[in-house]
Amino acid sequence: MSDRSAVLIAALLLAGGGAAPSASAQMFPARPVHLVVSYAPGGTGDIVARLISDRLAAALGQTVVVENRPGASGAIGTQSVVSAPPDGHMLLIGQPAEVAINQHWIKGLTYDPDRDLQPVALATVVPLALVVPAAAPHANLADLLKAASTQGLAFASSGTGTPGHFAGELLKLRTHSNMTHVPYKGAGPALNDLIGAHVDFFFSGFPPALAQVKTGKLKLIAVSTAKHSPAAPDVPTVAEASGIADFDISLWQGIFAPRATPKDVVARLNAEFNKVITEPDIRARLHDDGADVTPLSVEQFTAFVQAESEKYLQIIRQSGVKPE
Repeated sequence: MSDRSAVLIAALLLAGGGAAPSASAQMFPARPVHLVVSYAPGGTGDIVARLISDRLAAALGQTVVVENRPGASGAIGTQSVVSAPPDGHMLLIGQPAEVAINQHWIKGLTYDPDRDLQPVALATVVPLALVVPAAAPHANLADLLKAASTQGLAFASSGTGTPGHFAGELLKLRTHSNMTHVPYKGAGPALNDLIGAHVDFFFSGFPPALAQVKTGKLKLIAVSTAKHSPAAPDVPTVAEASGIADFDISLWQGIFAPRATPKDVVARLNAEFNKVITEPDIRARLHDDGADVTPLSVEQFTAFVQAESEKYLQIIRQSGVKPE
């Protein structure tokens, strides 16, 4: 190549933005992309993953496969992503337990979210729905707390150390109620047992719970966030119904990649994912399920995750709840 040709190419690159696309950006994706959900099918993360997978596949030009890898409060699925090649082809639909709680909760955890995971994009933030079986005598939270004080109740969770677990434990501790925790490997199995009245209540992610409320199989008696849900504006918050002023717990879902994933691949995934969740029909579907959709940059999402991690660390310390 002549010196003149080299200068001309350099000038063209500068005119086009300063640099040619890197090899990683040009090659990604080179094969199907896998979205790992660390819980059994039927939970909020699973619903979000399956809702966006086809649109994300169209945007990336490759098949997007949703895989459920439940167990250990999300640690099993998360470890599989952490151990994958950092090239953007194996991604985690991360939620609070495996990303913001486990490192403060599980001794001997085989991964460190801060060290091993790269935040990519936020999908949704949803309240937890306090639901009971349709045939339960509890018409409201006051009735449920009265029953807990007289006969004792069992509450389900998607797993030990999940937001639903902490919500139940905080309700128990702040109201001095007689409640027993029953963990499951995801919201799907927990909801099935709640419908069958094998447990008495469940702080579930809003989308899967609302679907069962609409069919008449469950009753929604409160939401876990400080504000009402637009999808159920007449349903009180736990704080309103119980008098626990600072009761405010939410469930969120986001995309994470192995930490060493190239920045340009992360940037592309962030851009494509944000486009998908803001498509009018996708956004409307998520809003109907009670989810708030707020696209964030990689840097904004990273700050969000760090704040959530600190929040749950304080909840663990203040509540005194110990791993089971």
